[in-house]
Amino acid sequence: MSDSQKFPVAAHALAYLAHMDADAPARAVSSAQLAASMPTNPVVVRRVTAMLAKAGLIGTRMGAGGGAWLTRSPESITLDMVLRAVDGCTHLGVAPAGVKGCPVGERIPDAVSAAIRAADSAASERLSKITVADLLAEPATA
Repeated sequence: MSDSQKFPVAAHALAYLAHMDADAPARAVSSAQLAASMPTNPVVVRRVTAMLAKAGLIGTRMGAGGGAWLTRSPESITLDMVLRAVDGCTHLGVAPAGVKGCPVGERIPDAVSAAIRAADSAASERLSKITVADLLAEPATA
């Protein structure tokens, strides 16, 4: 799975768990059920849910009757937390190395890198204001 797909899959999975009131092991949702909601392969979902579990946003249990559940309220999980959990960024890329002796090539990598950092910061700031609960709000407020 590409890095650019981890965040949308993670956000979808968390919203689905919230929608299903999966807030305890007894109400765990299987990776197959989560995958059918997206639709994607359950293996993709398990990879992402493992990252969310490592970050403490969900609990998981393997095997028959296993699945995932929220360990925090949907109102307390912000999308910047989700992005960090899946090692995401805004995916604007990395500035290529410049060519020494070129008046543009020597300066552009630092300038582009600064712009990418500023965009990442702005995205993180905005995502810190959107919760998983907001994703389920009618009409969508995110």
